[in-house]
Amino acid sequence: MNKVILISIDGMRPDGLMQCGNPFVGEMMKRGSYTLEGRTVLPSITLPCHMSLFHSVPPERHNIKDNTYVPMVRPVVSLFEKIDNMGGVSAMYYGWEPLRNVSAPGCLRYAEYINAYTQDNTDGILTKSALQRIEKSKPDFVFLYMVETDEKGGHDHGWMSPEYLMCISNAIDNVKTVLDAVQDEYTVIVTADHGGHERMHGTELPEDMTIPMFFFGRDFEPGKRLSDVSILDITPTIAKLMDIRPEREWEGKPII
Repeated sequence: MNKVILISIDGMRPDGLMQCGNPFVGEMMKRGSYTLEGRTVLPSITLPCHMSLFHSVPPERHNIKDNTYVPMVRPVVSLFEKIDNMGGVSAMYYGWEPLRNVSAPGCLRYAEYINAYTQDNTDGILTKSALQRIEKSKPDFVFLYMVETDEKGGHDHGWMSPEYLMCISNAIDNVKTVLDAVQDEYTVIVTADHGGHERMHGTELPEDMTIPMFFFGRDFEPGKRLSDVSILDITPTIAKLMDIRPEREWEGKPII
């Protein structure tokens, strides 16, 4: 069974990634399998996108259409629940409080939340905390969520602004720190939840709906450019990496 780290960089557009000026982006494309044309779900909003990511169903199935959580009328088992049911250990580090709802109560062994509105360098602090926990406890699955690209970059200054591109570059520095620290001990997946345009997102525009994804580990061919990849495919892929039987209701497909 592979141990897995999933990193979500909120609001990261593929063209923003390519224009952020961080030299490690090119290294990521050499070291992992990747796509710059991944698809997210509509509405392209943070909570609906992450609920779709972890439950592998579109918003019309989990019924979360904005950033307000409502329980599912007909629940779908999430990745966190599947890991917990098999006796695995999960950890989550996040800078936006509503994201707590992507994990059902009792499924996390370790978690840390820092309010990104009141704390600078939230992404870097949470990255450090996640790596400290990995070094100490070796959890089976770690979810690291970075919000500054969206809030302090896109919404505050506009998508593709210099400030937004700097936030992406900072996030990629954190990705490099994770990859350097865990080496081959973990499979690492990096994704965005949605893109954005002007100072908003949530529409069907390609700028909102297109996301980059990277997959690093022995199961993925270095330098391979992937096609036809959706945010719904992430949970089935992680389940296959961790030898977890997928749920019948999951609509995504493993990419391996």
